[in-house]
Amino acid sequence: MVGRRRELLGFAAAGLLAYAADLALFTCLRGPAGLDPLTAKALSFVAGCTVAYAGNALGTYRHTRPGGLRAYAVFFAVNVAGAAVQLLCLAVSHYGLGFTSQRADTVSGAGIGMALATILRFWGTRTLVFRAGEGTGGGPGPWTERNGGRVGSWTG
Repeated sequence: MVGRRRELLGFAAAGLLAYAADLALFTCLRGPAGLDPLTAKALSFVAGCTVAYAGNALGTYRHTRPGGLRAYAVFFAVNVAGAAVQLLCLAVSHYGLGFTSQRADTVSGAGIGMALATILRFWGTRTLVFRAGEGTGGGPGPWTERNGGRVGSWTG
């Protein structure tokens, strides 16, 4: 149980850092750099994914030793799927159900959509990118009840 809590906290910490990087870069690219919103968001999204990958690879899941560019590509695909979930929630609420206020858009996109996307990202990150036992000699995964997580990692 303690291991799962550490894993969740590490994943959340990496996600918060990624969100901060995404938001800061988007703000700079839209403001002082003067880029259009879609270009600015695309660049900040890639930067946020990179920060999240680094945080998870070097922290939360560092014991798995993921395999380079392939692992990053899968991680990026999982994050694109998460972004699609957020957009789908917003589209269903706004266009399908007719909830068109700014508050409804925020609740559906940034609230419900973000929650569902985070669940998808967590599952995809731990299942598809940083698989338990991969690169660890095939032993039991890092977050089992038996071993309680990796001692000395930055997440606990």
